[in-house]
Amino acid sequence: MAKTPAAEVVAGERAVRISSPDRVIYQATERTPEVTKLQAAEFVAAAGEHLMRALRERPTALERWPDGWREGMRLAVGPQDRDADGFYQKRVPKGAPDYLETVQVRFPSGRPADEICPTEIAVPVWAVQMGTLTFHPWPVRRADVDHPDELRIDLDPQPGTTFADARRVAGVARELLEELGLRGYPKTSGNRGIHIYLRIRPEWSFEDLRHAAIGFGRELERRDDGVTTAWWKEERGERIFVDFNQNNRDRTIASAYSLRPRPGAPVSTPLTWAELADLEDPRSLNLFTVTDRFAEECPWADIDETSYSLEPLLGLWEELPGGELNFPPDYPKMPGEPPRVQPSKKVAEHWDEHGNRIEGAR
Repeated sequence: MAKTPAAEVVAGERAVRISSPDRVIYQATERTPEVTKLQAAEFVAAAGEHLMRALRERPTALERWPDGWREGMRLAVGPQDRDADGFYQKRVPKGAPDYLETVQVRFPSGRPADEICPTEIAVPVWAVQMGTLTFHPWPVRRADVDHPDELRIDLDPQPGTTFADARRVAGVARELLEELGLRGYPKTSGNRGIHIYLRIRPEWSFEDLRHAAIGFGRELERRDDGVTTAWWKEERGERIFVDFNQNNRDRTIASAYSLRPRPGAPVSTPLTWAELADLEDPRSLNLFTVTDRFAEECPWADIDETSYSLEPLLGLWEELPGGELNFPPDYPKMPGEPPRVQPSKKVAEHWDEHGNRIEGAR
């Protein structure tokens, strides 16, 4: 069988070569036809400034699925997943085009790395050529990679909850932000969750950002008993989890206008608050429907016009009880952090008052 010739996709002022353009990236569903690699590249090119508003000048990891995505495929999250189908590309891959720019970041381990730093739409289109579906930008700009300019509130539905539950909690979150004099910008996650972004002045550390997210989550818990900040899954119950750890260094969320590895090529889509309130099924926002929105003004068009202080949210962290919460398992032990053991498996006498395991304890 003859090999399909490469195609070209116009991205800004460049033409980006797309090999194997007819490779099926998403299989057809009852709602949507199949999606080819060329269609995915054309979608990203059409997103243009809408997508670049989320990526420009930000260190960006790529979520790559070289053979496309199918039900049952797995994403590598650690060295134990060597046979996974998808993976995160955190360092600049070999063969990157000469117009691709980079920025050096530092991981929690202290190791540095050069990550892709998109400055024009041709870069994410080239990333699609490399099998990328989802873009994961850091909440920092290239000029200062140690001070975030963006707080990300991740409302993550737990088993037994629905998108409608996340939508209700998002409404409570909006009210709280407005009471604090802050404006949040919502988007779908591309699955059942909802993300709310808040531009902040780059004057605080990642640790401050995380504490602000914890404080915000605790106030949401106080206002709505269907919300939790419990890190351990066994303690979350059927509630919406505010994933505060997504605000750590090297923790990222799918960008606005990213495709997600789910049936039907769903897109993480920025919405107005009114649109979110009326949205019944986030699967309706996919590659085939979101394209129509590119001719309109993006609901996030003015997100960069105002940057806020983090102090109102840090005030919640200081005022509300609870103290420090767990960090992700790949982080070094952090000051004040509780023991990294499931509550149901914890033996109290094996741990000291600072959350450190007592030497010799079994």
